[in-house]
Amino acid sequence: MDSRPGDPIDGVPDYVTRRSTGFYRALNPATKLAVAALEVVAVFIVPGWPGPGAVFVALAVTALASRTTRALILIGLAASPLVISIMVVNLFLVPGAADPIFRLGPLAPTVTGLGVGLLTSARLLVFSSAVALAYVTTPVDDLLADMSRRGLGRRGVFVVGAAVQMVPRTLERAGEIMDAQRARGMDTEGHIWRRARGLVPLAGPMVFGALTEVEERTMALEARAFTAPGRQTLLRVPADTGLDRLLRWLAALALVAIVALRVSGRIG
Repeated sequence: MDSRPGDPIDGVPDYVTRRSTGFYRALNPATKLAVAALEVVAVFIVPGWPGPGAVFVALAVTALASRTTRALILIGLAASPLVISIMVVNLFLVPGAADPIFRLGPLAPTVTGLGVGLLTSARLLVFSSAVALAYVTTPVDDLLADMSRRGLGRRGVFVVGAAVQMVPRTLERAGEIMDAQRARGMDTEGHIWRRARGLVPLAGPMVFGALTEVEERTMALEARAFTAPGRQTLLRVPADTGLDRLLRWLAALALVAIVALRVSGRIG
């Protein structure tokens, strides 16, 4: 039987398995979610640059160790339009800023706005990277199996699975439709107007394909007794070691400590 990251291998010590698959990849999904929650809270609660700076260093080390640097870079590039809009708005529209860098007619970008824009953009990128790192290193089947083992109901597991798989499945379906349209002679290359015209024959099959997939998935779930009473018997669950439990407790304690320090005024 094929093994996947996080599977215990008979006769092989756990630390050898973690070393061969990557330490972070081999962690239990719940552990990755706990670490991601701690990173997100630290980014937004710790004031100034120490929060996003410390989390960025942790993410960079983890990404290099788990070989996910390219995926995080692509996510950062995808968020670049939002980052640009944040920078533009903060440069010109921060209330009360009286330290203009230069004047361009009625517009005057400020030093305060630049600082706020950079900090907000850094928090956005680090936040999205923390969530994305847990996502790209965790097989969806492992995540859903672990949630089911911890008591989440079938409907909750289905909703989480559908949400997680929605974007990759939509992109995959769009690629399939584009290939089919090209095979039928539709020109989707060239200047922007020609590509824009290609969106029209793409939208219809996308919508109808999504509706058909929902119906097929519903019938498949009913055929597998999705609404039957009683607990499900899981044939395979991700490994949950003592180290995983220790990391989850440490992440939970650190999260509570950060929130308590912020509420008490010790930080911020």
